[in-house]
Amino acid sequence: MNLKITPTPLSGRLTVPASKSMSHRAAIAAALAEGESTICNLSLSEDIEATLAAVRQLGASYTLPHKGQAVVQGGGQREGCPTFDCGESGSTLRFLIPVALALCGGASFTGRGRLMERPLVPYFELFKEKNIQYQLKGGVLAVKGRLASGVYALSGAVSSQFITGLLFALPLCKGDSEIRITDRLSSRGYVDMTLQALSDFGVHVEERDSSFFIPGGQRYHPRQMLVEGDYSQAAFFGAANFIGSSVELLGLNPNSLQGDRAFEGILGRFKAPGTVCVDADGIPDLVPALAAAAAFRAGEETRFENAGRLRIKESDRIASTAAMLRALGAKAEEGPDGLTVKGEASLPGNIVPVDCQNDHRIAMAAAAASVGCREKATLCGAECVKKSYPQFWEDFKDLGGIAEEC
Repeated sequence: MNLKITPTPLSGRLTVPASKSMSHRAAIAAALAEGESTICNLSLSEDIEATLAAVRQLGASYTLPHKGQAVVQGGGQREGCPTFDCGESGSTLRFLIPVALALCGGASFTGRGRLMERPLVPYFELFKEKNIQYQLKGGVLAVKGRLASGVYALSGAVSSQFITGLLFALPLCKGDSEIRITDRLSSRGYVDMTLQALSDFGVHVEERDSSFFIPGGQRYHPRQMLVEGDYSQAAFFGAANFIGSSVELLGLNPNSLQGDRAFEGILGRFKAPGTVCVDADGIPDLVPALAAAAAFRAGEETRFENAGRLRIKESDRIASTAAMLRALGAKAEEGPDGLTVKGEASLPGNIVPVDCQNDHRIAMAAAAASVGCREKATLCGAECVKKSYPQFWEDFKDLGGIAEEC
């Protein structure tokens, strides 16, 4: 789907969709609990649908009795070696690999797009050490072996998702375990969200310096929970507000553990003159939205640093963010692990059509930037927002945005 956006400021009130990160965690924890859990304010997207489909492979079942509500019956019978279709969801894939090994002794995983090309080496290194067999061939990962308790040493620099996967799985093992972080822990906020989800479902983890101690033989307990709004999605409308819109964002928890809460403070820094350096190590998902806002810091430079992990997302997100901005007439230069944006008062608009590169965050960042352009902007492949925010374009139009198929 190609869209032509006519520049106009957005205004009104928006209830932000539920946190995708917490929705993944809630669905998996509910599937591991014996009994019925109710998840309220669940926003369905392609990624969340992939996780819900996957929990059925773990022996759980679910119904969607009302919009925004999922009732999960966990603790069902698990048979054989299940196959998980993870779509394009890195969270689904990385969270469930250790869980499947702990519960089923093996499984197969597949997906679409670039998913099976994204890094899995931290797991593979652990599998060699723990005598777990694995093979990645033809876009299918097959793993075989029983995850056992013990010490798991791994890097926290590639992705916190590997740590989250082990945090979900190791409490199910008989003995005690420890996860030792061998370097730095990037995206700390996501691990905090995992620890919160585990605690909510009755699982105890003790943090010790650079490690996590996990008592074995634990059980997940069913519960009812409300998923808070997603700061990652809110950031796109925050960027639009910086550019000249006036959208009131509702449903956000001011005390949230989401690391992407940081967008509010960073946009505040953007209002001051002078070069601003943004350390993206803990907030990689914010870079496209913040870069869109940075393009309108008239006469000022913004540098995004420690963003190398963006090259292994749905697209090479350093390159695709820079290309998106340049398509709208902005000045953006990419480096090996970062991006520099030189702001202007406004952007011309459709220099060339924006290729969304099948990346939901590029499409939404382009939409935010388009409200401050002088001419119309064309977005190619704008339907990719379905991955995380299927109703984005409806919300965009409800706030006064003008987006027409072309």
